[in-house]
Amino acid sequence: MNSPSRIGITMGDPSGIGPEIICKALRDCAGPERRSTVVFGNRAILERANDMVGAGLSFADEGESLGGEAVPIVDIPIPEGHGAVKDGAISAAGGACAYAYIAAAVTAALAGRISVIVTAPLNKAALHQAGYNFDGHTELLAHLTGAKSSFMLLASETLSTLHVSTHVSLAGAVHRASTERVLATIRQGHAHLRKLGLAKPRLAVAGLNPHSGEGGLFGREEIEQIIPAIEAARAEGMDVTGPVPGDTVFYRASRGEFDLVIAQYHDQGHIPTKLIAFDTTVNVSLGLPILRTSVDHGTAFDIAWRGVANHVNMQAAMAYARRLAAAQAA
Repeated sequence: MNSPSRIGITMGDPSGIGPEIICKALRDCAGPERRSTVVFGNRAILERANDMVGAGLSFADEGESLGGEAVPIVDIPIPEGHGAVKDGAISAAGGACAYAYIAAAVTAALAGRISVIVTAPLNKAALHQAGYNFDGHTELLAHLTGAKSSFMLLASETLSTLHVSTHVSLAGAVHRASTERVLATIRQGHAHLRKLGLAKPRLAVAGLNPHSGEGGLFGREEIEQIIPAIEAARAEGMDVTGPVPGDTVFYRASRGEFDLVIAQYHDQGHIPTKLIAFDTTVNVSLGLPILRTSVDHGTAFDIAWRGVANHVNMQAAMAYARRLAAAQAA
């Protein structure tokens, strides 16, 4: 099982489209990639999805001797005491399953049995119904790994953004844009791109206020908090531009001027990235002791278990995971 290039996929909430898009993505993989991908989920549910979409996959328990094209799976039973899993509906059982899959994958990643975790979507309400009060995968992963903080990167070929804050109110995001947090975000982005092979990454830091505060007329956060972080990063040898007004920085980055934009809050980074590359943007967690990528969409209960879900984003998340695994092994 020990393999520096092996990735693991968590099945997400089984009521949603996770099982389906995993089967479709694995169907389209080359044989060696399929055999080096471990699914953490429920075998019966995954086989049902496999039959539904006609993927023609075969599965073997992780501990078995794998043969041919079999996909290794860590078979995790539906946790007791949460009721039944319901297709296309929020349920405590679905949330409990999603948590169990993540917990098992984190254990494997921390033990070095897999290099990167790829997560299919979970539902926050279902997770809460099951008694796990986390705001999403990133917060859950930080809890399971003991990480003090984490950072959300949205990566695509056209535009990539790393966020100073994510799932907080807009007022909270303003408070979160401290010099320390902005500098920590810059450092994480720089280190990540270096790990992927960029010798001198070009980073741009978005302003928080309109026109980056217009010299203090529209707010002093740039002067008092953001510029000191940029100056500190430059003193450490990083190529950092900013603060650049939010209404121009993403355009400039999409034209190739920057490798990464440091966005100050959730929607500032998510809106342009999803507008430009909705189907191929990958969610990557930085700052954790493990590596994780994810699809950048939800459980899509409205179309779940109909066989119509698009698996392009899962393919992109898996490809980025393999890129990270290769960089880690180099």
